[in-house]
Amino acid sequence: MSTPASEPAKRPPMSGRRAEAARNDGRILDAARTVFLADPEAPVSKVAATAGVGISALYRRYPSKEHLLRALAEDGLTRYAASLESALASDADPWTAYVACLHEVLDGRSQALAQRLAGTFTPTQALTATAVRAGRLAETLFRRVRKAGELRDDVSEADIVLLLETVSLVELPGADGGAALRRRYLTLLLQALRAPAAGPLPGPPARESDLAARWRVRLKSSSTE
Repeated sequence: MSTPASEPAKRPPMSGRRAEAARNDGRILDAARTVFLADPEAPVSKVAATAGVGISALYRRYPSKEHLLRALAEDGLTRYAASLESALASDADPWTAYVACLHEVLDGRSQALAQRLAGTFTPTQALTATAVRAGRLAETLFRRVRKAGELRDDVSEADIVLLLETVSLVELPGADGGAALRRRYLTLLLQALRAPAAGPLPGPPARESDLAARWRVRLKSSSTE
């Protein structure tokens, strides 16, 4: 019996080799997030060892460390932007939406990963555009919370970025790898960040130019080695 032409063709199941390649790719990216969040200068061999795959399997998917770092940064920035868009579209009050967004970003470690990788590779135009879009979304969300009077007035958006990055670096042995403590410390920080402030902070706040400088300094350093 012939099959009617109007019926859609069924997609054949993944072959054993393709399925294994997909699993390897997932393990490589997960391992790379852990390894490079702790040390952006770590060798690719450490990623392969952490993922439990051979170095040849890693290089088949990512021809160089540059390719792997770029893929991780793109993933991190894309997820970061998605969290910011969700917060801006939320019907919750500004502070509640902001807190939920920061917890989501922390759990996904997307923003921290992108910042940790700053300047360790040459970004593409598409990646730069994603970074600019994420930056504008973050600025819009920050200003909305500031305008609502919920955020102390002596902290900057760059302060928040660096604080999130700091908390994201907490790692401990165990089933959750320190995730529960990361959430605990973010909650503690949010209590300190909410207005009214208990007292003034010493020194000036971090600036956006300080964050941008990390891309330039690291790239310049790597190009002269």
